[in-house]
Amino acid sequence: MQRPLDLHPERALRRDSDLYAIVDIGSNSVRLVVYDELGRAPLPRFNEKSLCRLGSGLDATGELAPEGFRRTVEATRRFRAIADAMGVVRIDVLATEAVRRASNGPALVDAIKEEAQFEVRILSGAEEAHYAALGVISGFYRPTGLVGDMGGGSLEVAEVLDDRVGERMVSLPLGALPVQEMLAEVGTGAKDRIDALLKEKLVPAMVDPVLYAVGGGWRALARVHMMSVEAPIHVAHGYAVDADELRKFAKKLWRLAPAKIAELPGVPARRVPTIAAAALVMDRLLKRLAPERVVFSALGVREGWLFEQLDKKQRYLDPLLEGAQAFGLPQARVPEFGPALARWTTTLFPGETPADKRLRVAACALSDIGWRDHSDFRAVDSFHRVVQFPFIGLDHAERVFLAAAVHARYAGSMDDPRLAPAIGLLSANARRRALILGRTMLLAHRLSGCVPEILEQARLHIDADQLRLEVGAHARGPDSEVVGDRLKLLAQAIGIRRFEVVEGE
Repeated sequence: MQRPLDLHPERALRRDSDLYAIVDIGSNSVRLVVYDELGRAPLPRFNEKSLCRLGSGLDATGELAPEGFRRTVEATRRFRAIADAMGVVRIDVLATEAVRRASNGPALVDAIKEEAQFEVRILSGAEEAHYAALGVISGFYRPTGLVGDMGGGSLEVAEVLDDRVGERMVSLPLGALPVQEMLAEVGTGAKDRIDALLKEKLVPAMVDPVLYAVGGGWRALARVHMMSVEAPIHVAHGYAVDADELRKFAKKLWRLAPAKIAELPGVPARRVPTIAAAALVMDRLLKRLAPERVVFSALGVREGWLFEQLDKKQRYLDPLLEGAQAFGLPQARVPEFGPALARWTTTLFPGETPADKRLRVAACALSDIGWRDHSDFRAVDSFHRVVQFPFIGLDHAERVFLAAAVHARYAGSMDDPRLAPAIGLLSANARRRALILGRTMLLAHRLSGCVPEILEQARLHIDADQLRLEVGAHARGPDSEVVGDRLKLLAQAIGIRRFEVVEGE
């Protein structure tokens, strides 16, 4: 099926979507996420986690600990009350490793049904791996590689091939809690136990030299690494690290005492007890698989489950464009102008690839997000909003490209020191493209007054030595100085000295 790369204001502006929620009962935490809709790039409206440690001691006793059992039931009762108060139409409740393995798992399911009126679906290990892989497929642009999802009770590894889950998948008892207990029992000897299990169960062949890392423990590891290297952007999703570099970092981390780990910048307090386990499994998994790089994903089993509820047509919608138009078009003065601008810039970059097109169209959707802001701050404030917004379907460099294009749309300079250090993620060519796109959007907004019909009567011609803007007779007033100034900025961005505005038929 062809992947559409265009904007549809009617989807972004509709007000009749129903709230959808997932309750995820994991081995370490229980979480409620309420989404604004069941769609391709839904935004979490409410997100709350209770660290119940349901799987603590499970290996020794075979049962869910009484305290974790109690806290889990209480958490689901609270989540039911919140969801009902918010008017959530549909709630899916998923349980994973701990409930699946425990002898009293069925008793917990019954207690939750009685106390919170939730029907719990217990996922098998294969289903966990499948949905984690779908979560990565839903959150990235055509990913290929292996997905590793480390939860509280288990580690799932699965293959992703663009828009489908491959045949290779395995579930291993290497979650944060059992590995934490292993470290407490045998110390550094845990490394040998993990290596033996990985050697027995996990074939190291890679479909692509990328490991997509899923799970709260590994996202915490990403945050600590970001702080240690002073990463330009502190967003876990799409954060990519050289595998050898990350392995060295993880190896140092898992050998630290808990008190030393707690002192590290970026470590969430709740993750201090288990982050050594997450680092150890990452170290050994990278040794076994030998990928070239690791890409962290904020999307996993929950989002994979959500993704599978969509029909095939919805799945093929681009997650970045869906998110960009949902965020940008409702804030625009004229929501229909974004799609008109996307059409108007179609010929701006000859030989444009689909990957480049989706960035251009997303920038058009975001081109009017700062119109209400003070003119002195529009450019920089818009840059930082776009850089930090929870978009999916893009990496950090693409995130900065979008932010830089919107910054240039508000007449910002690429040399503005307030863009550092994030702007350093862009190559010189990417900066130039972002500047040209931004200046073109600036020209289009000024020329047309955000009226699509006026923009559609104008044409931009870029020759080797001249830039020419042809406008309809009623699109250009007697004084075109302001339009001329914007055209000059675009010509400078392209590197052309001659430019003119001419009236067409």
